[in-house]
Amino acid sequence: MKDRIVLIEDIAEMAELMKLYLENEGWETVHYESAEAALGGLGDQKLSLVVLDLNLPGMDGFAFLDRFRKTRNTPVLIVSARSADEDIITGLGYGADEFVTKPFSPRVLVARVRAMLRRSQGLAEPTSTVTFGPFAFDAEACVLKKGADRVPLSNKEFGVLAHLVAQEGKPSSPEALYRSVWKNEFGDLTAVAVYIQRLRRKLESDPARPELIETVPGQGYRLNR
Repeated sequence: MKDRIVLIEDIAEMAELMKLYLENEGWETVHYESAEAALGGLGDQKLSLVVLDLNLPGMDGFAFLDRFRKTRNTPVLIVSARSADEDIITGLGYGADEFVTKPFSPRVLVARVRAMLRRSQGLAEPTSTVTFGPFAFDAEACVLKKGADRVPLSNKEFGVLAHLVAQEGKPSSPEALYRSVWKNEFGDLTAVAVYIQRLRRKLESDPARPELIETVPGQGYRLNR
């Protein structure tokens, strides 16, 4: 039987894009444009996973999740433009399993869904996890954890960290990071420094004296594993 994924998204174009990529993976999708429609339409349907937007007409995603969790333990992936740490923490606190911020790569969505389905079905995870300090970073599942706790990252923070992890301890210049993460040859390189500082605030015990994300004079930044 195919895995059935429920999409709760009020923007038709976004829902169609997600349906396209998820169904290309062989998963069945059911789409609802509001939380009320989903609560009324799901009934006793067998579900594998819910992809949930937060900014919905009428009942928002948090209220839906609060009601949904009273009767269901189906994995829930929040996909939202609300990227503040408080929104991510609130969503996870209401019972979401993962959080992806918009705009996102459809490939990232597929990777997150695949990883969540594996976990919910008790299947073994691939050995794509890299550890450094107290952290474990899974690039395929797009997850950073400190012990058992997930560390929320924005898309750009994830991209910068993934690039540094891929360098395997070699320094990477701001130009190389900008090309890799921002997908541009030219631009404001101070953005790289801004996101390095944001990552340090989340990863370092003392961001003013970083031990994990080091500055290499004249060369850029490197991840100390």
